[in-house]
Order: sequence, then structure tokens, then C-alpha cells
Amino acid sequence: MSTSDAQQELIDEFEIFDNWMDRYQYLIDMGKALPEFPDALKTSDTRIEGCQSQVWIHEQLEDGRLHFQATSDAAIVSGLIAVLMRIYNDRTPAEIMATSTDFLQALGLDKHLSPTRSNGLHAMLDHIYQSARVHQ
Repeated sequence: MSTSDAQQELIDEFEIFDNWMDRYQYLIDMGKALPEFPDALKTSDTRIEGCQSQVWIHEQLEDGRLHFQATSDAAIVSGLIAVLMRIYNDRTPAEIMATSTDFLQALGLDKHLSPTRSNGLHAMLDHIYQSARVHQ
């Protein structure tokens, strides 16, 4: 599935819900489904600065694709991680660099996140794009 297809699939899923309380619950549920993140990877090198909650992202280049593992100590932020993983995980660096973040506006996240969560989301995105630049 292409990144644009994955983005559209998320947009379609979010449009099912009539209100933001249901969308927040969906985000929380998505976060609960994240794969286990090893405690050994929770280091200062993998911690993302700029997030109000604690966030760790570990990336590894495998067969030309960036594989990300990530977690947070906050439920909604874990959901945001799950959204980003659906779009960016297991993509080539070139695919990541060519992917627009416009889907976040289509999801409504730009209007419905607190400023601190929005800053954290952008810090995670910056990390993902920086990783792609390094490995490109």
C-alpha cells in the first residue's frame, strides 16, 4: 500500500466517527495496539525532545527500508505514534521524504490537539524525516 493510500485509509476511518470524543477514543485504541517497545531501547538517544509526555522512537534500516519502533507513556500520544507508524513504518527513505503531512489536517489533528501535543507530534515527524534524510 502506498503512503497516499495509507493516508486515505486513515482519513476514511476517522470520518466514521461523528465527534472528537469518539476519535480520541479511536486514537487511544490504536495506541494500545502498538507492538511492545523493549525497555532496553528507552534511552536518551531514542527519547524525543519537544514532547510533553515521554516518547521514544528507535529506527533501523533493514533491506533499504526504515523500520520504526516507538512508544509513549501517554495514551493519546501512543495513538498519534500509531497513526505515524501506519504511514511511515517500513518505507524507504525516499518514500518518506516524498510523503506530505497534509493528511494530518484532513484528520483534523491540527485543530483538535492541544499545543503541547501538537508540538510533540511535529517533533516525532521531524525525527522520522531526519532519519530518512540520514539514510537516504
